[in-house]
Amino acid sequence: MKVFVTGATGFIGSATVKELQSGGHQVIGLARSEESAEKLRKSGVEVYYGDLSQPETLIEAAEKADAVIHLGFIHDFSKFKEMCILDGKVIETIGSVLEGTQKPFVITSGIGVLKKQGMITEKDMPEGNSIPRIITEHAADKVAAKGVQVSVVRLPPVVHDLGDKIGFIPSLIGIAKAKGFSAYIDNGKNFWPAVHRKDAAKLFRLAVENHSVNGIRYHGVAEEGIEFKKIAETIGTKLGIPARSISTGEVADHFTWFAHFAEFNVLASSAATREILNWEPNEIDLLSDLQGEIYFPAQ
Repeated sequence: MKVFVTGATGFIGSATVKELQSGGHQVIGLARSEESAEKLRKSGVEVYYGDLSQPETLIEAAEKADAVIHLGFIHDFSKFKEMCILDGKVIETIGSVLEGTQKPFVITSGIGVLKKQGMITEKDMPEGNSIPRIITEHAADKVAAKGVQVSVVRLPPVVHDLGDKIGFIPSLIGIAKAKGFSAYIDNGKNFWPAVHRKDAAKLFRLAVENHSVNGIRYHGVAEEGIEFKKIAETIGTKLGIPARSISTGEVADHFTWFAHFAEFNVLASSAATREILNWEPNEIDLLSDLQGEIYFPAQ
């Protein structure tokens, strides 16, 4: 297939491009700048110039492709809700092109859109509008209702590997360095699911190759939940600083903008995803990755 990939030069997108190519697919990659275009050319990717902030610029690429994987997202957290609304418009614009074509359309969401006690599964659906990122899933359902062959890949808060510069783990490391200790909240028994970038890329390929049920949700979860305390302790050890508990009342001051994410507490299953797509994560786990040099290069 010829697959149009938004976010093709990003952390997960670049790995997905390689995975698609290894599966014999051609890739059309979205580029906004000449710098991004050059990266794509070096990777053997057909360059398509467009801009997520102008959804209409994506129409031609969606028309010429056999499938679309939407991984792009504008990470402007100062305008997060606006960016989520924009993402919904991008999905609906691409979806309008794919109506009646049977072309697979794989959309990216996050485990964090779901709030539930206990284990979250692929059958769980977001409720309400309190979390802006829910807009992505609502948009997916809108285009699915029009017959577009949509599937949604929900990623965990931590997608780890070499090249992770702005994710949850680098943010935690930066805060620990600045504060002089690696913090966890109370007993540290809140959980973060995780997946290695290469395993996530494999899932996107399988999702686009094996479309089964319109509107289906997949979970890109390799580890159902890792104790935050263990993550904090590993970071502390690697930095040579203490790891210690802070109270809930200290969270906002210590973590500032990252406080909401530090309090994240989710257990998520990918059992249905593994069964349906025969997806089996086999890359290194998060704590082992943290114990290496990927996040702590030798000085």
